Amino acid sequence: MSVIHRTTLEPTKLELLAGWLPTRPWYHGGPEGPRLSRVGGFRLDDPKGEVGIEFMVVRDDSGDAPVFYLVPLTYRGAPLDGADAALLGTAEHGVLGRRWIYDACHDPVAVAELAALVEGRAEPQAQSVSDTPDREVTRALAGEGPVPAEFPAVADAEEHTELTAPDGTVLRVLRTLHPAPDGAPQAEPGAAGHVAGAWDAPDGTRAQGLMALLLTPPPAP
Repeated sequence: MSVIHRTTLEPTKLELLAGWLPTRPWYHGGPEGPRLSRVGGFRLDDPKGEVGIEFMVVRDDSGDAPVFYLVPLTYRGAPLDGADAALLGTAEHGVLGRRWIYDACHDPVAVAELAALVEGRAEPQAQSVSDTPDREVTRALAGEGPVPAEFPAVADAEEHTELTAPDGTVLRVLRTLHPAPDGAPQAEPGAAGHVAGAWDAPDGTRAQGLMALLLTPPPAP
């Protein structure tokens, strides 16, 4: 399991996100740039122990009302080949040295582990505590799978990022988060699976909502 180091990161994750978020089509913040705070998230383990994987939830208070974004990130000790467009930047970690920080939707290690989470083969980990499962993260899958491990086609939309496998299966990462109306997240009609998680609501309670959906192609006629 991943080890959480109590150390510094320069620049910080929020500083990197402040420059990157306004370049995304799903950013809905104010014109002067985001005002961010970290309000939730979880981690997934890389089976090889080489890549840090974090699904971070940030709150942006730059607009008329708070907006909550899901920002999956990966942390690598060397550049990821072919992923320059997905690089947020580099940062100096107080223990691990220089880290290359990527939008995890473009990182095949993170995408494979998200698929494994939907299928029930990966266990979500607490964002800030080592060796501790995150019991607020839930998942569901209709049937037994399997879920593809590779989703090479990546496309951003106004509210989500769509990852598409060669067989047409889609992992939809919901970038703008909304709390479930009754506090119990339910997948959208037609979804074959989902991941849900929690974050700090403006009133100090914990909100819960969907974070990712699995959509399978219709059967061939």
